[in-house]
Amino acid sequence: MSQSQRTANQGSSTTPTKSWHTEGTKEALHQNSTSPTRGLTNAQVREKLAKYGDNSLAEKGGRTLLQIVWEQASSVMIAILVVAGVLAIILGKPIDAVAILCIVVLFVILGIIQEYRAQKAIAALKRMSSPTVRAIRDGRSVEIPATALVPGDIVKLEAGGVVPADCRVLEVAALRIQEAALTGESEPVEKTTEALEGATLPLGDRTNMAYRGTFVSYGRGLALVVETGMRTELGRIAELIQSIEHEATPLQRRLDGLGKSLAVVAAIVAVIIVVAGLLRGEPIADLMLTGISLAVAIVPEGLPAVLTFTLALGAQRMLRRNALIRRLPAVETLGSVTVICSDKTGTLTQNKMTVMQYQAFESELKLEAQQVSASFAGQRSALALLAAGGALCGDATLESIDGDGTVTSVGDPTEMALVVGAARLGLLKSELEAKLPRVAEISFDSDRKLMTTIHRNEHPEWKAASPAPFLVLTKGAPDNLLAVCDKLYDGSSVRPLGEGDRQYFMDRNAESSSGGKRVLAVAFRGLDTVPAKLQSEVVERGLVFLGLSAMIDPPRLEAKEAVARCATAGIRAIMITGDHPITALAIARELGIAQGDSVALTGQQLAEMNKDELDQAVKTTSIFARVSPEHKLRIVGALQEQGEVVAMTGDGVNDAPALKKADIGVAMGTGTDVAKEAADMVLVDDNFATIVGAVEEGRVVFDNLRRFIMFSISGNLSKVLIVAFPPLLGLPLLLRPIQVLWSNLMTDGLLGVGMGVEQPERDVMTRPPVDPRESMLNRHALIHIGAIGSFMGLALIGLAVYLLQTGAPNWQTMVFTSLATMQAGRAWGVRSFVRSAFLMNPLTNLVLLSMLLVVLSLQLAVVYLPPLQPYFHTLALSPVELLIAAGLGVLMYGFVELEKHLAWGKSSP
Repeated sequence: MSQSQRTANQGSSTTPTKSWHTEGTKEALHQNSTSPTRGLTNAQVREKLAKYGDNSLAEKGGRTLLQIVWEQASSVMIAILVVAGVLAIILGKPIDAVAILCIVVLFVILGIIQEYRAQKAIAALKRMSSPTVRAIRDGRSVEIPATALVPGDIVKLEAGGVVPADCRVLEVAALRIQEAALTGESEPVEKTTEALEGATLPLGDRTNMAYRGTFVSYGRGLALVVETGMRTELGRIAELIQSIEHEATPLQRRLDGLGKSLAVVAAIVAVIIVVAGLLRGEPIADLMLTGISLAVAIVPEGLPAVLTFTLALGAQRMLRRNALIRRLPAVETLGSVTVICSDKTGTLTQNKMTVMQYQAFESELKLEAQQVSASFAGQRSALALLAAGGALCGDATLESIDGDGTVTSVGDPTEMALVVGAARLGLLKSELEAKLPRVAEISFDSDRKLMTTIHRNEHPEWKAASPAPFLVLTKGAPDNLLAVCDKLYDGSSVRPLGEGDRQYFMDRNAESSSGGKRVLAVAFRGLDTVPAKLQSEVVERGLVFLGLSAMIDPPRLEAKEAVARCATAGIRAIMITGDHPITALAIARELGIAQGDSVALTGQQLAEMNKDELDQAVKTTSIFARVSPEHKLRIVGALQEQGEVVAMTGDGVNDAPALKKADIGVAMGTGTDVAKEAADMVLVDDNFATIVGAVEEGRVVFDNLRRFIMFSISGNLSKVLIVAFPPLLGLPLLLRPIQVLWSNLMTDGLLGVGMGVEQPERDVMTRPPVDPRESMLNRHALIHIGAIGSFMGLALIGLAVYLLQTGAPNWQTMVFTSLATMQAGRAWGVRSFVRSAFLMNPLTNLVLLSMLLVVLSLQLAVVYLPPLQPYFHTLALSPVELLIAAGLGVLMYGFVELEKHLAWGKSSP
């Protein structure tokens, strides 16, 4: 069978048709025509392979290079310049035509470089599959490629392996699977075999299922493959990623709107000029030359170069703050973010289960995040034995403990938390095991919900509590463990466990559980001899209860401050997680995302909501738990429809579709490759606080872009006045097309580069985000453009009229040079929207200072160097004329400061 046929088969139905978790094992096996001992026959495999195709993810093509080129070439500003270039060729102006068309090519190339990205997310998803797997076929255990699996195959799941397809679990031996990448739940899920109720049960609650791409962290099991390829949950995520259409960023939408506005202005002015010229009987060729000058004057040719430079510089600054930008427009988009939808596990939390509290009889200890203390070593208090017992009754090992309190361990996350918790109290597992070597164990199972280890007791503190030669340690669910205990250790002696004691610990358990913590209990008893055959019902009885260990995946230390800074900046934080709602709400309250009366909505509740109900929910709810990838997409989409600019942070496979859908996707550096490929930005240090710094940089970039666009458009307005109105007054064309183009590229382009590195405004992180519906040119900006552009245009027209009356032969060069000096003075004046540039340290923007010197030097070159004079139609100026041009530049600077004081006041735009 060909690959194309198989892909076609996969594409025929990508959504699972059955709720396999509600089926019993016998029913699931019957429906797949297989058995756990014989598996499928080779004939069945061939038949199913023809029906379902390979167990691989199909890939849909993204936008082609030609599509991206067309998107760039068909923009409004490009169209204006192309028309101007064609007219220049018709009029026999080759130099002007070449110059204009070179700018067009530069526009397109820069756009392609920014937009052309390889489609790697699906490739990253494919890498999450196990390359080979142990399966049962024709009654034999065989090793086959994971891509060869079909529904009905029987596979073996073992610790350390990756689940190769979506499977219904048939047999378990303490099987636990880490599903954080798929569901967002930080703790490995204990697997069962019984059928479950509820067809719409969230993935994280489907304990009898094993999903493709997840990791077997403990134990082993036997499972029935029920879905392969694009029909798996991982395949559905791949389909969601591929189905999300490319959308323009806020910046691209603003610039597109700006281009259309400029085109309308150019068309209106051109019609007026042409009609007026024809009425006066002017030659059509002169009118077309004026049209070319007008088109070149309207378009801010320096914008693409300045835009790319400013975004790239912002990306470099963000990288220094540990934020890696994968797509340049994301730099500016960050500055417009109004909502951050954050995953919980590994983003707001440490993705590391940590013991936060030990509770013994009438004594309690709360641990700080990095607490290290040797005070419990050598003690036989209930708390000391509780911590030591939890560490010993498990398979996790301690690797290292640093001076700053960082403890490294290996094993099951819950057991690692117990080992690390004991180590922070000075109770190192290796030292405990030296005097309490393990001699036997009874593994954990889902029926008992207990695990027991037996140790030779040579430890003085434990000898005092239990003098028998062997020590039984049992840990597990508090209610199950209390049921097999009849005594209590109160810190000094063993006494009977009364009903009041049981209720006391059950109340403490309920209190910790309601706060989102996972609670394990520990008990012990002495043993004279170790039975040859261990039976849980014999060993796990008459136990002495020690107490409770409460643990949680704690918030990152810096996350609370980061959330508060986002609130100050007018950005709303929303938690979207696959974890349990109680845990999510507890973490959200600790971080300040949720308040006292906040509630968490579950994915099941979201699935039952219509569009109106969802729209209302995303306005009022800040915690969403037990959500699927589709739910995340709906939440992000609903927010976007309400006009929000949404950033989505995450690190798992389940986050990838929403990362791609969001206006800006932010992946964690230690997250999955799938998440990184779908994201616009990667937080290198996994620090949620880094996003706040990135938002600040984004706002600085937006301010600098707006500053440049205001500078460019106001300058272009003055050039339109210079080009359009003199002919109406019977004056000659004041500037030739090549002079206008030079001015746009030199003064707008080079000076714009200097504006791209301007320092932040003082209120950059204390003002609300820019309204995403607001134009790049708001009311303040339009006032600035009108005032500055009109002043400069009228001043230059007045200068031209005076020089023409005096009969100066170099009058056009004088106007050309004065335009350059006035642009220079204006550029220095707009360094801040509100502060006087006179009071700002000039050395804080050496780039702009350097660009001013370069621009003025180049202007002098085209005026005074004979080889360049014919191309730019210039004549040399006298020292007095040069001083007059310089004086106009100073006058322009003074007018900018006056306009700033009158129009802006004390607040930035």
